[in-house]
Amino acid sequence: MKHLLLSFIFLVLPLLAADKPNVLIIIADDCTFSDLPINGGENARTPHIDALAKQSLVFDRAYLGMAMCSPCRSELYTGRYPHRNGCAWNHGTCRPDTKSMPHHLEPLGYRVGLAGKVHVKPKSVFPFKKVPGFDPNCVRNPTRPHDLTGTRKFIFQNPDQPFCLVVALTEPHAPWVMGDASAYPPGKLKLPSYLADTPLTRQQYAAYLAEITYMDSQVGELLALLAQSGHADNTLVLFTSEQGAQFPGCKWTNWDNGLHTSLVARWPGKIAPGKRTKAIVQYADIVPTLLDLAGATPTPEAFDGASFTGVLRGEKDTHREHSFGMHNNYPEGPSYPIRSVTNGDWRYIRNLAPEKLYIEKHLMGKNEHNPYWQTWVFSSFSNRHHEMLVNRFMKRPAEELYHTAEDHFEMSNLATDPGHAGIKNKLAAILDRQLKEQGDPGRSLDTPKAHKAAANLRPAFKSKP
Repeated sequence: MKHLLLSFIFLVLPLLAADKPNVLIIIADDCTFSDLPINGGENARTPHIDALAKQSLVFDRAYLGMAMCSPCRSELYTGRYPHRNGCAWNHGTCRPDTKSMPHHLEPLGYRVGLAGKVHVKPKSVFPFKKVPGFDPNCVRNPTRPHDLTGTRKFIFQNPDQPFCLVVALTEPHAPWVMGDASAYPPGKLKLPSYLADTPLTRQQYAAYLAEITYMDSQVGELLALLAQSGHADNTLVLFTSEQGAQFPGCKWTNWDNGLHTSLVARWPGKIAPGKRTKAIVQYADIVPTLLDLAGATPTPEAFDGASFTGVLRGEKDTHREHSFGMHNNYPEGPSYPIRSVTNGDWRYIRNLAPEKLYIEKHLMGKNEHNPYWQTWVFSSFSNRHHEMLVNRFMKRPAEELYHTAEDHFEMSNLATDPGHAGIKNKLAAILDRQLKEQGDPGRSLDTPKAHKAAANLRPAFKSKP
């Protein structure tokens, strides 16, 4: 019987692998979408990502549900929004009955591994095979040198069995200590308008850009390794920049610089190279897409996302109508819940505690990582733009509306403009419907009590079945 079983495996696995693509997902860490040259960035140098984009389909409207590491990765790996999978706070824990990539892909014959940063839990929900070689600690100073040996072994291990490998890099997460910052003279940088132009901001931004270039070199090494393996032609490569960087107005917000992510997809012969799409996709759509490509039918009830295979193959130029975002500030600071929706052109944001000051402990309290914030506050006494940026960050109105297609950095809030009441009311109604469907209780979710209950695997709120 044992010999018959082994014979069956050896006969069937090559057949299964023949029509299933390998998958290589490369994740940057806290890399603002708009800083990459492929998305209009004017400072960073990323030759390998630029070259990859020329061979790929580039998504102009890819988003994630929360601009925090744990929640957005839980969404990516499970196909469920953070509120539904249970990880609706940073360093949160998913519900024990949640399924992720390994649960979905291993029954289809895949080996599913993860190298580098994990930042999701519990292990039972995310049973990736551990692949050594990349630093799992995003705040180590400096980052440990990476080693491709483990990745090489995983990719080369069994050519007759498809693989799905996630390589989660730790750059450019703060502290910004990797790469050659001297390649970015602070005085020559063109700062985006959401940053206060102070000498210390320029210095930190230069260090951050150096880490982007360092991250890009790792992308190049991984793509070269894939080419050496002989699997490049049958491998879907996805590169994503994750959420925005640890600058005010990016990470830990619902602004576009927080929730907008870079997404690049390459699959030679199957995805037309050098193309761009305005189709709206979200991290929750990734797992259903991988299942679809592997020949399985994603169960709609199991996911908040849906397959965008038709967009990848050039058969469709649209996917979802809206992308939804949320923010629970605790334990990164005092409670400050935010919800939002975008249709790709317009973004509507609802701040659920507008009477409070927004405070984020890393940006505003840890000088070793973000020493520039105090220079923003000090210079706001004499610089009106800096004063506006400090107020924008800390004092937020109940509603915000931005024409993101024209106002890329969302500097002009149109929520109180009567001329835009129509689009505001439409998006507000869509957001209301989404919150009801998700069973989102709003303010009560962003509390120590709710966070503790979730951490103890005892949900304090009703979720969508």
